[in-house]
Amino acid sequence: MRFFVALEIPEENKKQFQQIQINLQNLLPKIRLTDLEKIHLTLAFIGEQPDHLKDNLASVIKQAAYGIPNFEVTPAYIDGFPNIHHPQNLWVGVKGDIDKILLIRERVKDGLEILHLPVDERRFIPHVTIAKFNNHIRIYRKLEVELEKIMTMLFDPIKISSIKLFESIPSGDFHKHNTLAEVRLL
Repeated sequence: MRFFVALEIPEENKKQFQQIQINLQNLLPKIRLTDLEKIHLTLAFIGEQPDHLKDNLASVIKQAAYGIPNFEVTPAYIDGFPNIHHPQNLWVGVKGDIDKILLIRERVKDGLEILHLPVDERRFIPHVTIAKFNNHIRIYRKLEVELEKIMTMLFDPIKISSIKLFESIPSGDFHKHNTLAEVRLL
């Protein structure tokens, strides 16, 4: 199975992400938008691992959630990986209770290390991927200013109430996501 751990975006917040995507597509018509049903905030991509690890991974997210109450984050800015000027994908960064996301992320990493699973050591930036590019693109300052304008709308806070273990199943050029385990926060 191909596993990842994430915070799911509630249905009530998806319309705002859809509006961001519509605005993006008006600026960048060749952009490939992330399916709204699949948007999430990834905490750890685990990758292809034996199916029998599912229960161990569910235990990892249970331990990561221990003592953490529900919290909120709010969409704040658009950026890209590897950077905003030469992005392969665009994402929305969040503000708010980031400390809780970082704590959960560290606990998940610790749990993966105990299981001797690979851990991504790159700097973690809490974000929601909203679009990808098929070809390399260069974003100049004028376009960057337009991206900043998209994020001036008022956003509702995203209520985070659980951590989920997902399975990613290839389906043509895309992936389906199945929830394998969910741990509710306090």
